[in-house]
Amino acid sequence: MFQKTLLPRIHWKSLLQPWRGLDWWLVLGTVGLMVLGCVMIRSITADRLPLQWTQNAGIGVIGIIAIAFLSRFPYDQLIQWRWYVYGITNFGLLCVMFFGKTELGATRWINVLGFNLQPSEFAKLGIIITMAAILHDRPANTMGSMLRAMSVIALPWTMIFLEPNLGTSLVFGAITMGMLYWGNANPGWLILMISPLISAIILRSLPMALGSLNPVLVPLGIGLWLVWVAVMGIIALRSLPWPRWGTFGVVVINLISGGLGEFLWIRVLQDYQKQRITMFMNPEQDPLNGGYHLIQSRIAIGAGQVFGQGLNKGTQTQLNFIPEQHTDFIFAAIGEELGFIGSIAVLLTFLLICYRLLVIAQNAKDDFGSLIAIGVFSMIVFQTFVNIGMTIGLSPVTGIPLPYLSHGRSALLMNFLAIGLVESVANHRQRLRY
Repeated sequence: MFQKTLLPRIHWKSLLQPWRGLDWWLVLGTVGLMVLGCVMIRSITADRLPLQWTQNAGIGVIGIIAIAFLSRFPYDQLIQWRWYVYGITNFGLLCVMFFGKTELGATRWINVLGFNLQPSEFAKLGIIITMAAILHDRPANTMGSMLRAMSVIALPWTMIFLEPNLGTSLVFGAITMGMLYWGNANPGWLILMISPLISAIILRSLPMALGSLNPVLVPLGIGLWLVWVAVMGIIALRSLPWPRWGTFGVVVINLISGGLGEFLWIRVLQDYQKQRITMFMNPEQDPLNGGYHLIQSRIAIGAGQVFGQGLNKGTQTQLNFIPEQHTDFIFAAIGEELGFIGSIAVLLTFLLICYRLLVIAQNAKDDFGSLIAIGVFSMIVFQTFVNIGMTIGLSPVTGIPLPYLSHGRSALLMNFLAIGLVESVANHRQRLRY
């Protein structure tokens, strides 16, 4: 009689033990968007750039490996490395200023071993880590601690703005506002921070954009501006630690900002610059130049109807009517070839990703991890909103890529690194049921 050989049973759960706390919905959502991005890039560039999609696929594979590695890394060790991360971030941006490569009128890339890297993309993650560590040590519940947290943004933001890279500088603003709010900053203070910019827009730019100096709309803009200044004064009176002087300062700054905005619009900005700002409201005013992208994008999305024209069958995309359709305007290609159903699926996937980021932030074991998740959440929400709004004519063209879908090696790798860091927060959290 032969004795049966007893072999150890290997369960798949034991293989996944190091990643038992991973948020798999978040991983599946990001990887799914990356795969869809590769499919769409291949569909719209196969005849011109047949290997373009393989770059995204290769970065995607590296990104998945990075998620697996970073999710096991104890993220809280980054607290003691915050200033090294901050230094590396600024060093990369400084290299762009001296050794950067200029394309399309902007200096944003540096060549590293034959590859073009965009340090401003990685700076987003560097700032999230640095701000999370600072707010972890001292929450932004006082004016001094809030200003201290904001001060770390000043240097990298200035270098990015001077590239010039308006899109990424706006992303920095969104990250800062989201993390400060989560870090217990008074919401009234955050509103007061952006109030001068809104004052400048309301007083003169809004009536001009809507009515081209229509005499009926100019008084409307002045009235809205005065109401806004008054509301800001009330918020300052109720929220600032020094109500009288603070209210006086807020009102004066908003009044000056309104006049400055009018001066800049009338005396400084050229006609083509004004058109670039307001073009999304009426792209037909310059259909062959500034408005061309927006017109073709809307035509493509409308042509997709409910189920789309199918991969490799879109007229606008396949005939290359949409410039930069594999980068900034990839959502237009999705709308044409996959239709309303495909577009809604993309939006629902982004909604799933953002929901899981909020869940991880809520259940993190410490403020540092929670703030990292909120920083990544703010970054993805803002970029998604602005990019999709740009393609459907609801926001100006800024050059912000659509996360995980647009072609761009630096942006895609940074987004995967960000998810890997958030997965580390999830993997090391307290075991809670939700």
